[in-house]
Amino acid sequence: MSEVREAAGALPGPTGEAQGGRGAQLKHTRLRPGWTTGACATAATTAAYTALLTGDFPDPVTITLPKGQTPSFALAVEQLDAESGTATAGVVKDAGDDPDVTHGAVVRATVRALPPGSGVVFRAGPGVGTVTRPGLPLDVGEPAVNPVPRQMMREHIARVAEENGGAGDVELTLSVDHGEEIARSTWNPRLGILGGLSILGTTGVVVPYSCSAWIDSIRRGVDVARAAGRTHVAGCTGSTSEKTVVAEYGLPEDALLDMGDFAGAVLKYIRRHPVDRLTICGGFAKLSKLAAGHLDLHSKRSQVDKGFLASLAQRGGADTQLAEDVAAANTGLAALQLCAAAGVPLGDLVAAAARDEALAVLRGAPVRVDVVCIDRAGTVVGRSTVR
Repeated sequence: MSEVREAAGALPGPTGEAQGGRGAQLKHTRLRPGWTTGACATAATTAAYTALLTGDFPDPVTITLPKGQTPSFALAVEQLDAESGTATAGVVKDAGDDPDVTHGAVVRATVRALPPGSGVVFRAGPGVGTVTRPGLPLDVGEPAVNPVPRQMMREHIARVAEENGGAGDVELTLSVDHGEEIARSTWNPRLGILGGLSILGTTGVVVPYSCSAWIDSIRRGVDVARAAGRTHVAGCTGSTSEKTVVAEYGLPEDALLDMGDFAGAVLKYIRRHPVDRLTICGGFAKLSKLAAGHLDLHSKRSQVDKGFLASLAQRGGADTQLAEDVAAANTGLAALQLCAAAGVPLGDLVAAAARDEALAVLRGAPVRVDVVCIDRAGTVVGRSTVR
């Protein structure tokens, strides 16, 4: 999948005022944020279903993102087809200042009414991939439309139906112009997502990526936390992990560091500017890279090492066959699921190994560390002790 960096606080909140803490840290980059494919698909879906029910396309079309922002999108495509009973709308993706391979792509949604009780049925149109291997948060055979964008589209379809007397039962076909060609520049083919791109996003907002600006913002985040007297901070890889540490530890916003892929930047700066405790929280697969000794967790610079996961699994009691299956797994999530079924605590083993790597980078600085691994839904799948 193409890399997407997201953050709830990258834009002003619903009140229009800039957010503090993590949002202020991200604002420090001064790069223009953009919209995920999931947000664009939701906008196109909302416009298409409105037109199907009313005959008119709202342009611009406004949607509500998970964190309350209400961006508006201009339509690039409008098509009502009475013969097929469908409506199609398209939005050009604007990734802001992020070097996203999908920037400028046209994301289309085509809706067709289904019998009552059908719900929302997702289809992969041209340029949207189909899942062909296990280990992803979608069943084999499903369109590569991730869970949060699916929920966003369902909610907006329900809202349009309520406002315009519809039933909300539709077939929704998503497509991306030239998506199959663009997908060759992503990890989709290796993950078994064939035929095109994935529709991604957890907040709807893409935070632009700049190594130097991002690392500088991490340092400022640590400075702000220390100045506020925070003794426990958390390095989070994204918005889902941020929610997890808030739920687990009740940390205030200015104790949250948007680490992204830069685990090394957090550890090296905290080594020079210590706090009493550091929690690192992120997706299992991403933190397995830290466990294996990688300090830059970006997919272009480090990969999940299934052989390493297999060796950890053996330490946790996996037999030879399970270790071989882990080494051959399609994704880190698939490896985790194999071990969970066998009662091998791979998540805890990864968290402990990641904590030990973090402590090695801290080189004896007076900082206690623990690591929490989560899945895409934010469920804790592994944790280490504090050391």
